[in-house]
Amino acid sequence: MGPVAAGQVQAGRVSEGRVAEGPAAEVVRPVPGRGVVTATPRWSWPVDPPHVVTRHFEAPTTAYGPGHRGIDVAADPGADVRAVADGTVSFAGVVVDRPVVSLQHAGGFVSSVEPVVPSVSAGDVVRAGQVIGTVAAEPRHEPSGGVHLGARLHGEYVDPAPLLAALRHAVLLPLDP
Repeated sequence: MGPVAAGQVQAGRVSEGRVAEGPAAEVVRPVPGRGVVTATPRWSWPVDPPHVVTRHFEAPTTAYGPGHRGIDVAADPGADVRAVADGTVSFAGVVVDRPVVSLQHAGGFVSSVEPVVPSVSAGDVVRAGQVIGTVAAEPRHEPSGGVHLGARLHGEYVDPAPLLAALRHAVLLPLDP
């Protein structure tokens, strides 16, 4: 088994390939001869707020089986798409019929966004939050539009949602002291 199998990064903690409960999303991977190494990457959202996930990650049961290897986030055509973390552009071009941008990040992570008209080129170094392109008007990823964010860890697809910075929630305080 690879360091972390597809679909095992979830809210909680992954430990030796088994999901354990916990308040923080952590990626835990065994490193031969070194025990378990824990990393908690915090990615930024690829589009500006509001952050509405229109379709969630669905792990395939086999390497080539059906599933949804990422999340879809609502966004209008032409909206800026940003790097989710510091990294290097590993691909900026068309796959089949869609424009895609992929970034290599520290720790063996790769993020991919589509359909995105790139404003970067392979080899460019980018910072988290930097604009890397715009949401393409056509072809749409889903009937509702938006952008698809995929994540891989050492070549295996993982759920990107736990890697994203937590949404800030409103805290209602009483009017009376």
